[in-house]
Amino acid sequence: MTARPVLVVDFGAQYAQLIARRVREASCFSEVVPHTMSTEEMLARDPAAIILSGGPSSVYADGAPGLDGSLLEAGVPVFGMCYGFQAMAQALGGTVERTGLSEYGSTPAHILDGSSTLFNGQPAEQSVWMSHGDSVGSAPDGMRVTAATAGAPVAAFEDDERRLYGVQWHPEVMHSTFGQRVLENFLLRGAGLAGDWTPANVVDELVSSVREQIGESRVICALSGGVDSSVAAALVQQAVGDQLTCVFVDHGLLRAGEAEQVEKDFVTATGVDLVVVDARERFLSALAGVSDPEEKRKIIGREFIRVFEQAARDIVGAHLGSDDHPVEFLVQGTLYPDVVESGGGSGTANIKSHHNVGGLPEDLQFTLVEPLRLLFKDEVRAVGAELGVPDEIVKRQPFPGPGLAIRIVGAVSEERLEVLRAADRIARQELTAAGLDDEIWQCPVVLLADVRSVGVQGDGRTYGHPIVLRPVSSEDAMTADWTRVPYDVLAKISTRITNEVPEVNRVVLDVTSKPPGTIEWE
Repeated sequence: MTARPVLVVDFGAQYAQLIARRVREASCFSEVVPHTMSTEEMLARDPAAIILSGGPSSVYADGAPGLDGSLLEAGVPVFGMCYGFQAMAQALGGTVERTGLSEYGSTPAHILDGSSTLFNGQPAEQSVWMSHGDSVGSAPDGMRVTAATAGAPVAAFEDDERRLYGVQWHPEVMHSTFGQRVLENFLLRGAGLAGDWTPANVVDELVSSVREQIGESRVICALSGGVDSSVAAALVQQAVGDQLTCVFVDHGLLRAGEAEQVEKDFVTATGVDLVVVDARERFLSALAGVSDPEEKRKIIGREFIRVFEQAARDIVGAHLGSDDHPVEFLVQGTLYPDVVESGGGSGTANIKSHHNVGGLPEDLQFTLVEPLRLLFKDEVRAVGAELGVPDEIVKRQPFPGPGLAIRIVGAVSEERLEVLRAADRIARQELTAAGLDDEIWQCPVVLLADVRSVGVQGDGRTYGHPIVLRPVSSEDAMTADWTRVPYDVLAKISTRITNEVPEVNRVVLDVTSKPPGTIEWE
């Protein structure tokens, strides 16, 4: 470890990893640890600071996660958020109670001391993101109350002498207008950190971790050509060199030009060792007649692994000139949003099983290497740029591992895939021509294969499929809003699709945010 970590203690929050990410945005190294970790174990990591996350419990409820008061007496700077704030107050002798004045969502906060450590240089009135039914009734001795809201007279407190700080709201979310400033003030002013953690440091740490995990063993990487798997491959290649062979599986669910892009952009730039497997027939046979999106994802996850196992046994050995090349490790470009939506985060629900997380078979023959598992997409892009991955890939819009299978609502067939590929190609061409690629996080194009609507083309009645355009803007895929694409661009896309794809007679726009919708339709 080249830097002392800021430990984020996870009390079951949905956004514990988001807090860690915000810390890294402040150029400070961070790690998430469970609340069940003992104080001795936390202090053994020599933390530069500790942040206590939010959580769904009431601090006074039976079985609620507790906070060891000795952690607050160890001399390490501590910052509590929401539940962590209340746990601090209780552990230090303050009171927490249900006042009947719950606050959820955007809430006006009044800063009582604009010169304090947390609020230095900020306006007296600011909007914060609240999510609490309990409130701190009285601050602990020695704590100075520095902010209040209508439902929480003690909404923030500070003790510079002991370097203990807390706020009732969630500064880590974008809806808290000065949230990042508050967090940075804690890290840089309260904890006295230098703020010199950079993408180069992240790469060094990840390369070292991968090298330690893999050792001298052989490893294959599931390379799709997308941002995540490409950066994971480049990272592992830097760590273990020619011990890595990348396997690109053409599962027949790719967009137009995907396979060619892998060799043109990634392989040419990095020189990575690549094996291409044509598994189109295998995947389409396994998916035949399956409409349920969760079942699709699990079938694809299973078939991916079976293909990689076969590649490890046969193709890789032959490719390397020997039949005696056991492959122990499989690299995947899993990101934190994949883990959270698959129910892998602490206290999180299973929204959908990502093919590389919840869709994996139980009899997996590999040990997984997932160096990006705790990173968000924009962090992965920064790591990729540091590694020299081409901009054509690093800046590429996300594309799901299960491919077009989850952009067909209904059963998958070659005919339906061709319809969707044609519509998707047109949408991408027009968005690029309009210069919108950098403004749109992702634009899934969805075929409602089990839906038909009446239309009129060439003075005749048609009964075709609708296509859905789903342009979204996001920072990290945890939340998203629909992108306001100019009407003239939408009109061009619609006209071209209905003119050039005969099976489609209607194009519609999805204007739903996430939540409540997910980015992909499934």
